[in-house]
Amino acid sequence: MKTVSVLRSSFMAGVCIGIAGMGYLAIGGIAGAVLFACGLIAVVSYRFKLFTGTAGFIVKGEMLFLLEVLLGNILGCLAMALLARLSPMPLQESAEKILSSRLALGPWKAGLLAVGCGFLMTTAVTFARRDKWLPLLFCVPMFIVCGFPHCIADAFYYLTCSLSFWGENIWSILLLYVCLVAGNFAGCNLYRVVMPVEDQI
Repeated sequence: MKTVSVLRSSFMAGVCIGIAGMGYLAIGGIAGAVLFACGLIAVVSYRFKLFTGTAGFIVKGEMLFLLEVLLGNILGCLAMALLARLSPMPLQESAEKILSSRLALGPWKAGLLAVGCGFLMTTAVTFARRDKWLPLLFCVPMFIVCGFPHCIADAFYYLTCSLSFWGENIWSILLLYVCLVAGNFAGCNLYRVVMPVEDQI
């Protein structure tokens, strides 16, 4: 795909995840985790490019493509984060609680936990592409309940936080985010790295 097409598709994927993130910030809990699945359902149904729905399927030489997807996803999340600031609901406060908990956990522990999210996301997308949607409906709430960070959802949460919050923690946030992206990437590829090709389904 050309860069413009990739950015368009990945931007819309970021919008979908941002909308799902708004729902989660508004409701929270198990109900919010379940409703978050609508974001990935939209991404898969429209065939938008999402970092965690793409990283487990790339081949050699596609890292630049994957970075373009990540950039587009973040831009889509930024658009939704700006919209979230107009909401009368306390979305910013909820987002800052999430980011504070990630910072308290630290970048290395958060990055390791992100591996679990990557594995669950690749599992969900693998079966959804085969018109088997049940894994998606379970995998998405599962990564939220388990506290496994999702680098695109987290991008939306972080961008929803106030500028003053960012000003106090900017370098810690950036290091944290790099670790989340790396952890998600590792988790997305865990299955095909560990399992022999002949045993993969």
